[in-house]
Amino acid sequence: MNPTYTPSEVESAAQSHWKAADAYRVTEEAGKKKYYACSMLPYPSGKLHMGHVRNYTINDMLTRYLRMNGYNVLMPMGWDAFGLPAENAALKNGVPPAKWTYENIAYMKGQLQAMGLAIDWSREIATCDPAYYKWNQWLFLKMLEKGIAYRKTQVVNWDPVDQTVLANEQVVDGRGWRTGALVEKREIPGYYLKISDYAPELLEHTQHKLPGWPERVKLMQENWIGKSEGVRFAFTHDIRGEDGQLIGDGRMYVFTTRADTIMGVTFCAVAPEHPLAAHAARGNPEIAAFIEECKAGGVTEAELATQEKKGMATGLVVSHPITDEAVPVWVGNYVLMSYGDGAVMGVPGHDERDFAFANKYGIEIQQVVLVDDEPAFDYHQWQEWYADKERGVTINSDNFSGMRHKEAVDAVAHALAQKGLGEKKTTWRLRDWGVSRQRYWGTPIPIIHCPEHGAVPVPEKDLPVVLPTDCVPDGSGNPLNKREDFLACECPICGKASRRETDTMDTFVDSSWYFMRYCDPKLDTAMVGEGAQYWMPMDQYIGGIEHAILHLLYARFWTKVMRDMGLVTIDEPFTKLLTQGMVLNHIYFHRDEKGGKHYHPPLEVTPVLDASGRIVGGTTADGRQVEYGGVGKMGKSERNGVDPQDLIEKYGADTARLYTMFTAPPEATLEWNDAAVEGSFRFLRRVWNFGSALKGRAVVAGDAVFGKNAKALRHEVHTVLRQVDYDYQRMQYNTVVSGAMKLLNALEGFKSQDGDAGDAAAVKEGFGILLRVLYPATPHLTHQLWHELGYAAEAGELLDAPWPQVDEKALEQDEVTLMLQVNGKLRGSLVVPAGADKAQIEALAVGSEEFLKFAEGQAIKRVIVVPGRLVNVVVG
Repeated sequence: MNPTYTPSEVESAAQSHWKAADAYRVTEEAGKKKYYACSMLPYPSGKLHMGHVRNYTINDMLTRYLRMNGYNVLMPMGWDAFGLPAENAALKNGVPPAKWTYENIAYMKGQLQAMGLAIDWSREIATCDPAYYKWNQWLFLKMLEKGIAYRKTQVVNWDPVDQTVLANEQVVDGRGWRTGALVEKREIPGYYLKISDYAPELLEHTQHKLPGWPERVKLMQENWIGKSEGVRFAFTHDIRGEDGQLIGDGRMYVFTTRADTIMGVTFCAVAPEHPLAAHAARGNPEIAAFIEECKAGGVTEAELATQEKKGMATGLVVSHPITDEAVPVWVGNYVLMSYGDGAVMGVPGHDERDFAFANKYGIEIQQVVLVDDEPAFDYHQWQEWYADKERGVTINSDNFSGMRHKEAVDAVAHALAQKGLGEKKTTWRLRDWGVSRQRYWGTPIPIIHCPEHGAVPVPEKDLPVVLPTDCVPDGSGNPLNKREDFLACECPICGKASRRETDTMDTFVDSSWYFMRYCDPKLDTAMVGEGAQYWMPMDQYIGGIEHAILHLLYARFWTKVMRDMGLVTIDEPFTKLLTQGMVLNHIYFHRDEKGGKHYHPPLEVTPVLDASGRIVGGTTADGRQVEYGGVGKMGKSERNGVDPQDLIEKYGADTARLYTMFTAPPEATLEWNDAAVEGSFRFLRRVWNFGSALKGRAVVAGDAVFGKNAKALRHEVHTVLRQVDYDYQRMQYNTVVSGAMKLLNALEGFKSQDGDAGDAAAVKEGFGILLRVLYPATPHLTHQLWHELGYAAEAGELLDAPWPQVDEKALEQDEVTLMLQVNGKLRGSLVVPAGADKAQIEALAVGSEEFLKFAEGQAIKRVIVVPGRLVNVVVG
């Protein structure tokens, strides 16, 4: 055994041992408790970052702990390999996305293996593998058959120079990220999935079937699903189109949860794509120009919430459904045609957005709700109570005045129903999932366009529709449109020459079921099989909070669709969810002449501190003064990431793992600290040195007789073990590591008698417990010491060694130490027999040297004993 801790040597030997033994291959074992623990699969962007290290170490610690507790544990890994970053890299480097992706997978896999993770690599998948995405296509066709998938036009961001659709994140200030051209909104056909049909079940299960999920995530999902109970009603009109017919049959529908404020309507706003807006634009060039301007805006609700609210009066009016008064119609850039009916009623007195809009354009504001004990209504300054429906009472509302919110809503709904203009309705914020992407690097949508039969599904026997892997995007649109060998095909119905669909699927499709494919990764006859029946639902899912809505919601929806098609029997895919915190680091930058920021890695900057020790700037090696940007998430753009490979080469994988676990609880953010990394390494070196010193010491076989010191050591070891086991069960791994440090301190501080078999046995037992406690966090070092010190010969491989059990007898003490107080002031300690009664404790206390010293001969008035804690002698 090398007396010096050399991580590279230790880790290479351990990993070779595990590989030779195929230690992490997992099979389905009917007679064993199963546990499926999975981290969200990474995008193969090139390199792992410390956020990955933290995520996967959390998973690894859970896996190893449960395996030692007798569970059959699955920890798989794969690659979320399709998507836009690969196309961007192809544009930049002139290489096919497939080449870039697979090279990155190979490098990142090597990084994961260097971390010593207990991954069953036999189950590895890549979502860009035809064997995987074949099943995306297969289920899509099944959804098409069931009516869950359907085709309609969609509004997209269109770059007129690149002739391509842009993702929302590729639109910067209304312009294409690459060309700088003004982005247009276009309506083009695409495929959608009816996730909205599952909205009630998704919401109900969020509230009642996800007890192992963080409350914050459940609330985010609830808000995204967005159940709203209100009234849908019509403003009537006599506006006719060019054909002489009433537009929309003379009705403009809106939905509102605030029907109690209907008497405060002073305008209506419609989306730029609304038929009334189009009608107004035909006779008004200014409105037409405004609508064109709106097309350069965002297409999502989130974007509309942050952009400036703009509008233009159309000159059209509709009739108020209660009063029949004329209500002006505006076009608003904040109204989405895809949400509801593409029109909203404007009640500026009691809606903050409408209030700002009305003040901007001089629209009338009417107060129709009053809240007692609030300030007077200010028509130019919004106050929060204007929108308070809990305390509000209707005013200025004719027959509806004097009513509370619910009563007023019911009364208005009844009045509208009597007139045949509206009814109560439940709506959902959740919209159907558009899965068509006008990009290359993704799952081909399995549709053939026939000149006679239109859009025809690809026959199941012809799946997968394989994506060519040698295309290099050049910025001139989807390269599939130029691949005749891909496009040309025959119609499955009539045999006529036809063309393949060139749209590919949203990459959220790939990640919506990959965790089920891990269960049956090599199955080529079905999407899932017996493996999924055994492993699902997943017991523990681990990933970032940034995936709290879309990915998790889509995965839940996909699971329910698979259930309804008889592929699985579960309702929900993830029993428990842990959202680990981000890894943060310092940010430094300098500005160029135009004010642009240029970032510097923290390792290349010497911090400049103020008088209180706070960082206020920095200096680079060449003397450049740089600004300090605070602490933020590690990222490539800020150049503040720490490459785990560098850390592994310097300190070893075990140190990297230990640091990310010790510094903060799994859910909390972790602020990078180079000194703390060094501290983690020093601790592991102490463990190695203690093991090295312990090797070769003889331990007498058989039952050892433990003396006083050995009993004290065992009491400390088993007390810590009890807490550590509890911390493992609640996944508080930072305190697990703290417990391991306490164990080492106890072992290092133990004063043993040379040749005392009881002392030696207590130390060996204690170190064996330390190795098992520390093993899930630092498997390499502990594996090596386990073998070197002979534990493997007694208990087998550490991976499957039984988890140490607390010895209740070790927790029993012959003596206990109590605090000794005189007149309530701490004056020392008192060692008493563990079974001493009150009289014995009193006698020992008043006879102790400390008491006699501080009592100064004063008479004893009384003695107070708090069992197990203290004894207080009152004198005077």
